Amino acid sequence: MNLSLFRPRLRHRAGRRLAPLLALLLLAPLLLAPVAARATPSLVIDVESGKVLLAEDATKPWYPASITKLMTAYVTFKALRAGRLTPETLITVSENAAAQKPSKMGFKVGTQVTVDNALKMMLVKSANDMAVVLAEGVGGSLPGFIDEMNATAAELGMTGTHYANPNGLPDPGQVSTARDLAILARAIFLNFPEQADLFRIPAIKLGPAVIRSYNKLIDRYPGADGMKTGFICASGFNLVASATRGNRHLLAVVLGTESGKARTEEAALLLERGFQQSGNIFGSIAPSVDSLRNESGPPTDMRAQVCGGQRKNTASEADDDSGPAATGFVAAGMAQLGENVTGASLLQKLPPSMPPVEVWVGPFPSAEALAAAYPPPPAPKKPATAKKPGEKKGQTTAIIDPADPSAPAAPKPKPKPKPATAQASDAKPAAKPATAKPAAARPAAKPAPAPMDLAPPPPQ
Repeated sequence: MNLSLFRPRLRHRAGRRLAPLLALLLLAPLLLAPVAARATPSLVIDVESGKVLLAEDATKPWYPASITKLMTAYVTFKALRAGRLTPETLITVSENAAAQKPSKMGFKVGTQVTVDNALKMMLVKSANDMAVVLAEGVGGSLPGFIDEMNATAAELGMTGTHYANPNGLPDPGQVSTARDLAILARAIFLNFPEQADLFRIPAIKLGPAVIRSYNKLIDRYPGADGMKTGFICASGFNLVASATRGNRHLLAVVLGTESGKARTEEAALLLERGFQQSGNIFGSIAPSVDSLRNESGPPTDMRAQVCGGQRKNTASEADDDSGPAATGFVAAGMAQLGENVTGASLLQKLPPSMPPVEVWVGPFPSAEALAAAYPPPPAPKKPATAKKPGEKKGQTTAIIDPADPSAPAAPKPKPKPKPATAQASDAKPAAKPATAKPAAARPAAKPAPAPMDLAPPPPQ
């Protein structure tokens, strides 16, 4: 962390010489925290003032993953306010949108959804296809929308951020920092307060299916009111979390944990630390989030730690209840909360803040439209019919379709051993007119071993 960010502007030279020492004293709770307590970026800010309450590696380059969708939402909000479209405007699933990797809604090409429903599906389900549908519908084209994303990042002062797609799927050019993500999240609340409820939806209901948010702080951490998760192997598990208590509204950014459970617990601890302190650890010289200076260099790659061979299962965005849990995590200066305070201890089962929010395809809810929105399942391959005992030669050829790739490679030779056995038994009476004894018929069969060398049919 650059300590020059926290030097007070003193008028006298003596004050300037003491400024670094003062900053070190104020940063002591951070600097003296156990090194193992935090290994990846974290940041807590006050939304109203923009003041930094807690920070570690907040200016370090990182892959944002699906937190990218906060910018996709922000650009969409700008378009709505400008009158370029309305929440009820229908936008269409293109081939490019349908081809996006999961997590996604999976609607077939040509399906239409309203802008409002696409936003809800994107933010709750973290649907990658809906992010592209919004980008193409709002920007006119995917490249055009990405240009808007990068222009908006520049306007907001997100100097360490560059976007290459609207959903956060892996791309070496998709990079941000905890500082920039906090600036973006704060801008959403300050510039578009009317859209705040979109980020705190605990679940959506599509037909009979209920799809729950990956943000597990909602309805579990007192005061939590939304924002966005993100995950790819290279980024680890990311979270921007918002919480309000009384007249205080805080944002926490946690990047690069090894499981969804860890990011939830660490965010809860960071928020709790922010709420418990009366001011901030920097006192009167607390920096604003805008004053932090982003670092240069390549983003950290968490692939080996998160998706390496040490994991029993492939990591996924839904990995909130498995994987290593940072229940012993203690944020800088957290000691005053008590030694027994862990992320898990701060989470509880709270009454639902709202019922699942209904979403649909088309202009209005319709079971028929929803059923038509999904592509038909692939036709199952025609299985090869097993030969029954006692079947005559030729039946197998009639049952099995030679054009079926699942059919046995060589079905015809299977019944041959049985006719071969019959020929050997028929050879005995044929030898009798030549006064051959039955015993002599056996050695006569030995010079013709070919039928006996055929592989026997598999067990039926």
